[in-house]
Amino acid sequence: MSLTLRSNRSTLTQFLIEERRRFPSASGDFNALILDVALACKGIAKAVAFGELAGMMGNHDAEAGGSVNVQGETQKKLDVLSNDVFMQRTEWSGNLAGMASEEMDMPYQIPKQYPRGNYLIVFDPLDGSSNIDVNVSVGSIFSILRAPQEVIDSGRDVVEADFFQPGCKQVAAGYALYGPTTMLVLTVGDGVNAFTLDPNLSEFMLTHPKLQIPVDTHEFAINASNSRFWQAPVKRYVDECLAGKTGPRGKDFNMRWIASMVAEAHRILMRGGVFMYPRDTKDASRPGRLRLLYEANPVGMIMEQAGGRASTGELPMLEVQPTSLHQRIGFVFGSKNEVERIERYHREPVKVELTNPLFAERSLFRD
Repeated sequence: MSLTLRSNRSTLTQFLIEERRRFPSASGDFNALILDVALACKGIAKAVAFGELAGMMGNHDAEAGGSVNVQGETQKKLDVLSNDVFMQRTEWSGNLAGMASEEMDMPYQIPKQYPRGNYLIVFDPLDGSSNIDVNVSVGSIFSILRAPQEVIDSGRDVVEADFFQPGCKQVAAGYALYGPTTMLVLTVGDGVNAFTLDPNLSEFMLTHPKLQIPVDTHEFAINASNSRFWQAPVKRYVDECLAGKTGPRGKDFNMRWIASMVAEAHRILMRGGVFMYPRDTKDASRPGRLRLLYEANPVGMIMEQAGGRASTGELPMLEVQPTSLHQRIGFVFGSKNEVERIERYHREPVKVELTNPLFAERSLFRD
């Protein structure tokens, strides 16, 4: 089969140049940083594609019992490689004041031999890596923030608190999806655009401009194995969806679950839906499962920029003030009307079912 390349598609570089023309005073450092991230994603895509052929499957340092990251998770070989690639491709160019990764305990300082810049980057180098050995789509997620002015002026090392900025302060966010094709999804605060990696040119080409999420949907994604731990508003929402046409919603829903958030986000971005990983009672000490800085904020910005909504289940996600580098949080995102419905259910009083036989119908205390 012959492939005809469409010459009218913009490359990522062309797209960023056009965006920069809207801001004549911009230095170009921001564009350079995005291109560094894109280069890192190309390298990770190649490593993921080679998989076992390059000996990249399985746990990192398996001979020693496996290495564990700050999240308490056993690291895959590709987790460690992806983290290294992200750092190596972005630390040298003078655009960053510092970075933070889901795989590292503390912020990473830009080496002294490199100049420091005006931005911070936080990233999950390989989201969904627990699925890598079964060949399910995985991805990289990133968020770009402005460094505090005092950091820029002084040139000091960054500290954790420098990254404690709410999601509404992000200047860009995106993810790369490593699936049948490699895609880079990006927002710079002016809508969401998706680029597909052309393997012949090794260039990201604009293939999905100005993506918009449908406001309504008939799909939802949630880990049903946790149903016994759900809060009442979440259980109500899911029960109504499962009731289908015979229930209060009056229509049938499909349930999806990939266990790779970046893949879930991409499906919702392309055709609508709602994703829920809410706070539950499984571990009362945890306010949620997903990481605010590395997952919820960047994906939340993408959803909001595409006309969807991102929430804790009760409050807008992008308004949450971070308090720790690896803070966890409940996360609901997707089609706007469905997310708003879930938020409304959290505000409404919970209907208490009386199960005590003394208070049942025809009981001692009822007529």
